[in-house]
Amino acid sequence: MILELYKDWVKYMFSNSEIGIDLGTANILVYSKNKGIVLNEPSVVAIDTETKNVLAVGNEAKSMIGKTPGKIIAVRPLKDGVIADYDVTTELLKQVMKKAGKQLGLSMRKPNVVVCTPSGSTSVERRAIHDAVKNCGAKHVHLIEEPVAAAIGADLPVDEPVANVIVDIGGGTTEVAIISFGGVVSCHSIRIGGDQLDEDIVTYVRKKYNLLVGERTAENIKMEIGYALVESHEELTMDVRGRDLVTGLPKTVTLHSTEIQKAMKESLLHILEAIRATLEDCPPELSGDIVDRGVILTGGGALLNGMQAWLSEEIVVPVHLAPSPLESVAIGTGRSLDVIHKLQKAAK
Repeated sequence: MILELYKDWVKYMFSNSEIGIDLGTANILVYSKNKGIVLNEPSVVAIDTETKNVLAVGNEAKSMIGKTPGKIIAVRPLKDGVIADYDVTTELLKQVMKKAGKQLGLSMRKPNVVVCTPSGSTSVERRAIHDAVKNCGAKHVHLIEEPVAAAIGADLPVDEPVANVIVDIGGGTTEVAIISFGGVVSCHSIRIGGDQLDEDIVTYVRKKYNLLVGERTAENIKMEIGYALVESHEELTMDVRGRDLVTGLPKTVTLHSTEIQKAMKESLLHILEAIRATLEDCPPELSGDIVDRGVILTGGGALLNGMQAWLSEEIVVPVHLAPSPLESVAIGTGRSLDVIHKLQKAAK
């Protein structure tokens, strides 16, 4: 009896020392096999520019964006899914590992970590991610391509000889991949995601209304009244406050969902183009599977109003939403710990 309890305890401690990290442009998520998602916070760091000290990370730092005095800046050290500022990313990871450690207990001392990387990232960018995680106290670091992690997290049978099409629309990148037998058959990665859609909205409001809005406001506009390019939808409106570029005074305007749809049109068409290009590269033997099984959407961009219906209409195959679109990549990184060596062999 005592031996069995001891074995269970060892098994629990060992599995808790294995974590998956979704190092996203917008959010950073940590997954543990025993506890599921133990951390989900924005990839934002607040820094004192005079002392170079990190003042806050995650939700606390995000709440500071656009609201801090001159000597404090809130930055996002990850751009387009890869590290833009190595030192700040390392500090962000240290804080994230510390927070995750509090949730998981002593077993987090020297964890084995799987981290996702965009499929379009270079060897230098991958090495930077590997080193940043290793420097934060990880025992072993494995890298997995984002679309493969998203597919595993969306419960797709990636190690079977059938086509699994994944479209992961994240903050910095959109990854489209066809996965079969544990490897990527065809893949396109573009550096357009939720951040670009926010920028499109900021630019549109500035040009049309001479109104300057911040990135958090733009994100709220996208989530509230943003629409994919569906032909007709029930029009929504939203009052938005910002700074008038002519008078310099605060001003409120009413935006309509059709305007925001128009503002995001070009970026959404780039995403559609990437999906079409990937499907065109698909071997004929797998094309039949795609018609039957369809395409799975993951990532925050998958939740844009009308996205599923619009893509289904454009590519003429079924389009499904993953069970947990925002968490699919993180869940996939954690689950992939059991099959990481098999996946790495398939990648070679």
